[in-house]
Amino acid sequence: MIVQSAANGVGDASHFVIAMHQHTSFAGALAANFGNDEFSGLEPAEPMRFVVEHHDQGWADLDAAALQDPDTGLPYNLTATPLPQIVATSAASPAFNEAHHPFSGIISSMHTYGLYRGRYGLSDKIFLDLIPEDLRPEVDAMLEAEESRQRRLQGDLAAIDPDHATDEHLFHAYKQLQFFDTLSLYFHLAPQGERGDSVFPNVPRSVGEDVSVSVVEHPDGVYGLDPYPFATDGLELVTEGRYLTPQPSGTDLSAVLAATPVATQTVRLIDATER
Repeated sequence: MIVQSAANGVGDASHFVIAMHQHTSFAGALAANFGNDEFSGLEPAEPMRFVVEHHDQGWADLDAAALQDPDTGLPYNLTATPLPQIVATSAASPAFNEAHHPFSGIISSMHTYGLYRGRYGLSDKIFLDLIPEDLRPEVDAMLEAEESRQRRLQGDLAAIDPDHATDEHLFHAYKQLQFFDTLSLYFHLAPQGERGDSVFPNVPRSVGEDVSVSVVEHPDGVYGLDPYPFATDGLELVTEGRYLTPQPSGTDLSAVLAATPVATQTVRLIDATER
């Protein structure tokens, strides 16, 4: 679950609480609109869009429980979630995606593996370094199993779709997923007006060719991207979530969230080079 910081940093104000399926739905909308004359789109389109929309499926049970962080009175926010629970989600997402399509399973497995291993060298944040010694055998075994899953599924994919089973194409698709995921997190972790400007490196323009995409925050939920990787200029996207204030210790947050109306946040993406 993602707990967006409160506007103006006020700790006891309402926070926008985003379940992981709502986060991945937004990422899926980015993926569905990705590609233009400069950026190649999703290939293969359906299994790639599926994995983007379900890349955090392993969090479903944890989100449903909405366990309370005693330090905030809110649900645990993503990386603040106790490590044993994060580890428990790691293999569930690839297993779910594998059941849909070998390609979906490989990219999901790469996503899980990459989160622990610095996104295959694309990031200097090595989550594995934060794992305590008592959890390392479990995590090491999980990562070894994911490597095995990737090899097995790559063989299965090569038998039905060899063009998309190459290491080069799979890493291209993996980097696309990382862009959709990290751009979604940019919008989801902080409220409008406090996201600031950012740069997203290693965004695939085509197989084997990457660029950095800059994002500039403008007033009223408008964000300029350069270069612009989407098919529609002025693309409007919506995130669903629920606004929640910190609750007393012991509150059943799952019940509170279930009784709270769904709210939305909207962003508009524009081609910065056309302005």
